Order: sequence, then C-alpha cells, then structure tokens
Amino acid sequence: MNDPIDRLRAARPAHLGDTPVDERTRAAELTRAMAQPRQERRTRRAPGRRVIARPAWGLGLAGAAAAVTAVAVAVTGTGGTTPPSPSAARTGQAVSSSESPASSPGRTAPDGQVRLSARTVLLAAAHRAAGQPDETGAWWHTVSVSRTLFRAEGADYTVVDRQRTESWTPSATGPEQRQYSGSQSLGAQPATSEDEAAWREAGAPAEIPVVVPGKKGAKLSLSTGPGEVQKGQAPLPDGDKVFWLGRNVSVRDLRALPSEPDALKAWLLRSYKGHGTESSAPMSRDAWLFTVTTGLIADMPVTPEVRGAAFRMLAGLASIEVARDVTDAEGRTGTAVTIDEPEASAMGKAAAGDDGALRTRLIFDEKTGRALATENVVVRPGGLQAEAEPGTVWNSNVVLESGWTDDGPAS
Repeated sequence: MNDPIDRLRAARPAHLGDTPVDERTRAAELTRAMAQPRQERRTRRAPGRRVIARPAWGLGLAGAAAAVTAVAVAVTGTGGTTPPSPSAARTGQAVSSSESPASSPGRTAPDGQVRLSARTVLLAAAHRAAGQPDETGAWWHTVSVSRTLFRAEGADYTVVDRQRTESWTPSATGPEQRQYSGSQSLGAQPATSEDEAAWREAGAPAEIPVVVPGKKGAKLSLSTGPGEVQKGQAPLPDGDKVFWLGRNVSVRDLRALPSEPDALKAWLLRSYKGHGTESSAPMSRDAWLFTVTTGLIADMPVTPEVRGAAFRMLAGLASIEVARDVTDAEGRTGTAVTIDEPEASAMGKAAAGDDGALRTRLIFDEKTGRALATENVVVRPGGLQAEAEPGTVWNSNVVLESGWTDDGPAS
C-alpha cells in the first residue's frame, strides 16, 4: 500500500463513511497514514538483557489507526499554548514480560520499590476491566481529540493541529440504520516553546501554511482558531459491518466474542494472513495479534469480560512491555503497553525511501482497563519527522468518551 491516497483511505474510520471531508482533516489523516511505524532492525538479545519497546500499528473504529509504545510523551496539549519539550516530558518506568513473570510477579529495584512485571500489570488490568459494569444502549458513542504535527512551509517551526471527532454507531442493524459523526478543528498551535518563539518571530500568523505529505504542490493553511462543526452520516456497510478486527465485523459480532483468552486468540487468528493490517509486508503472528487487540481495547463495544480477556491474551504474548506513570495529551496519567518483536517485519516507513522510525503505544487506565490514548512516537528522525527529536509524539488520539448511550445525535 504505497500510494498515499490508498494509505489515506485505510487510515480513515469507516464510521465517517463517504461524507465530505475538508482539506484540513484530509491532510491530518494523510499525515497519520504516511506515518505508519517502521520497526527498527535489531539483533537478537541475550537472555535477561533489557530492551526498548518495539512498534505495532493498531486500528480502532473500522480501520482507524491506533498506536502503542513505552516511549514517553512529548506533546501534551494540556490547555497551555506551548506543550513541554520532549526531554521535559519523558516519564515512565518500563518493565518487560521477559523478566520471568510466571515465577516472579515483581522485583526489588535499587531504590527499594517493587517493580512489577509486564504480565502482572496486564493481568491486574484484565481483572479490573472484566469487573466493569456491562451496560448497553441504543448507540455506541465515542468522543476523541487527535493531534498531528505539521511543519510550517518556508519557516523553521512546527505546529500541532487538533481535531475533535464524535461518532454514534447504532446497536441495531439493517438497511435503515445509519451511523453519524461530527468533527471540528480546534485550531493549530506551536508545538514547543522554541516553535512558539519562531512563530512569533514570523509575525504570529493566524493562518499557517504547512507541508502536506504526499501531495506535491498541494497548499494547506491551518488556522490558529477553531472551525465549524462538520456533521455527516452514512448507512452501515453491508447493513451491519462498521468495525474492523482483522476483518469487517458488526456490533453483534463484537458482543459475541469469546471471553476466554485462548478462544479469543483463536477467533482473531482466523483473519491472520501473515502480513500487516495496513500493508502486505510480512508481520509476525504476535505482532499482528497485538495490533488488532489494541484496537479492540481502545474503542470497540465489547463486553467487559472480553476486554479483560484481551488484556490476558496480551499478557501471554512474548516480549510485552509496559511503562507506568505515562502522561497522555490531556495530562492524564496511565500505563503504556507495547510489544518488542525483533522478528516482526516493518509495517511502513515514516516516508518513502527514508530511515526514519516511529514507535506506537496504547495508554490505558490500570484501575478500569479503559483506553486513554494512542500515540505514534519518533524513535529515529527521518522523512516527514526529519526535524523532530527522538521522543516526540508525532500524532496522537485521546479517548475522551467511549460507551453506550440511549441519546442519539442531535439533528
């Protein structure tokens, strides 16, 4: 899937259907699509040797890209004009599943604190996720805010473009059922204090021309102010299919998923074809499972028992790593999970022909097992991220609301 337009289509959530898309939203989606993580080449590690988390690419609502890693946040967007620099935002103590979690649920660090294994952390999250109330309703409702970095055209600074998306997916199926969405640009802002200084030196323009990936000659200006809400609706694909879980599935399919880890794993693997979710590049079975399971946890209307089974299944995969006390773009603290897979093949380059690499992560709340955010983080600058420092969050999607409701979209 090398054509940028194909990659854009793959990254666009199906719940938005064929509704009109403004150029600002399309450019942000294209940036995320072209920023698919490229895995770093690594030699096999010796037993017991610590490693850094590896990338995987996850999908949420009908193919929306989700992300997971244990690298720390660089762009927080916590309400101020300028997010902290990457070095100021690094946080989180990583623990690995390779630390013999079955026989040792934790270890004592030099500071005297107990460091839990990744398996132990995930099993605890599974228990809490499975214990949440199973409430259903007429609509599956989600609200999220995405943030994407753009390089100002002809200037030496980077801005964060923010988009708010809201969606309603009906629990009922049939040709008469429709899915609804609303999106709004929240405005662009300088990404760091240094970027803000450069932006002010350029006259603090209210409209900022930016580089659009994969669209030679295309022009796009980002406004620093909020835009109007864009509403859309579309029929359910095939009358009921709206989510993606290795294949197109319905709400009914998701509600009927097995709640036992091995059975859930077998159900998912029926869709595994030996390659990645967004490309034909070879991908290991565990990395593929990690990818689709991340989407399941992030924003799909599964039962609490199935979400718990998903965490238990992740805990059973080799080379799972977690990092605690990681902050998402809304300033919330959670735990990040990723998979370290030396044998997993690349899922995509940050830009064609470069050596840049991104890692991905899912941040979740250990107390509830609910997803907080998904993020792509620069590991090795290159291509579109050539000017970014390692540790920079290139794009993120924060889950503000996710759950059942009987209140449908306002007309």
